[in-house]
Amino acid sequence: MSEKKFCVKVYGCQMNVYDADRVRTVLCSRGWQEVEESQADIIMITGCSVRAKAEQKVWSELGLYDVSWKKNQRPLVALTGCIAQRIGEKALSRFPYVRLVAGPRHIGMLPNAIEQIYEHPKSRLNLLDTDPREFHSLNFDSDNITIKRENKFKAYITIAHGCDNFCTYCIVPYVRGRFVSRKPEEIFSEIEMLIKDGVKEITLLGQNVNSYGKDIGLNFAWLLREVSHIEGVKRLRFVTSLPQDFTDDIIDVMASEKNVCPSLNLPIQNGSDRILKLMNRKYSYAEYLEKVKKVREKVPALGLTTDLIVGFPGETEEDFEASLNALREIKFDLVHSAAYSERDGTPAATMPGALPVELRLKRLTELNELQDKITYEINQNLVGKTFEILVDDIAPKGENLLQGRTPSDKVVLFEGKKNLLGEFINVKINSAEAWCLHGVRG
Repeated sequence: MSEKKFCVKVYGCQMNVYDADRVRTVLCSRGWQEVEESQADIIMITGCSVRAKAEQKVWSELGLYDVSWKKNQRPLVALTGCIAQRIGEKALSRFPYVRLVAGPRHIGMLPNAIEQIYEHPKSRLNLLDTDPREFHSLNFDSDNITIKRENKFKAYITIAHGCDNFCTYCIVPYVRGRFVSRKPEEIFSEIEMLIKDGVKEITLLGQNVNSYGKDIGLNFAWLLREVSHIEGVKRLRFVTSLPQDFTDDIIDVMASEKNVCPSLNLPIQNGSDRILKLMNRKYSYAEYLEKVKKVREKVPALGLTTDLIVGFPGETEEDFEASLNALREIKFDLVHSAAYSERDGTPAATMPGALPVELRLKRLTELNELQDKITYEINQNLVGKTFEILVDDIAPKGENLLQGRTPSDKVVLFEGKKNLLGEFINVKINSAEAWCLHGVRG
């Protein structure tokens, strides 16, 4: 019998990367061979549906297989993740080679489903999520399984799925379902497996990571401290935090546990209280600012990043200026910014006062230009300082360049040999750009 060959293509957030890695791990443990796209019998696309642009990219990707399908009846396509939950039924009806669609809460069923469509290529499977609180997990019981991932020294761990907050612009609760925490013993066991495999930095993942435990009588501060005490966890990070659930006890753990990195992504989404209310964000700018002051007081070396949307329906020049002022006052290390993108089925999509796309993009450019200056100034102030970095990869450009990150999550590039990969070394910063630091081994 010929070897079963597959390819995985991932678009979107770290949770999609994490989910795809788990499926890839199981398939390889069952004898499948991971190959280049052109050689694959089955291609699994795990896609994002949070923004319209990401969704359009997957539609375009699906169309590329038409010629190969007509010629060879290959590849079979499995569409998974939140993109499948949103467009899966349309994809099944439109593309004959899409044989499997599965929502993100059916990850536990994917390996068997992929094998089923391989053995029965004329079959079509619909595993879209119907119960928003049901979850089919994919856990590893065998000590012999090594979780496949892109980076040998860093790993993501999803600790919760879904969201109950229903921000008016966000499609996540509709495509990823309601909030469900993973059992702590599952999390601990997986981390221990990763440590045995050489992982030195763990990042805890969730749509609202610090809401962990609300549904099972626990809390995130407890989990964070417990994970920090697992032997071999050299560095520990977490994303993404919900401002109203970012509590003082989490700050205390960040301040007291040395391996919890002084880095925080705390999405503000807008600087205007009026827009925050329209977004159904359950905090004011003043409340957000107070949390920032608290964490910076107890964690002075903090690297603070945020997410921010411009061009929300009804956003006035005054509202936009409030967001610019938030950047000037708080001085984030980095802002993940986006122009508002309508998502059908969300309340914001039908709100009055939709702004022209040109105006949204103009405001996005203005905001990014301001933030680039702020980031550059922050990074320039780091020149001359020495940081311990985890050397985690070869830099994408430049000969003999390696890269790593400071505890505060700054990217550092420096010259070095490959035998430094996976090591913690001191690097002195000698120059800085808005997007990275450059240094020499100290």
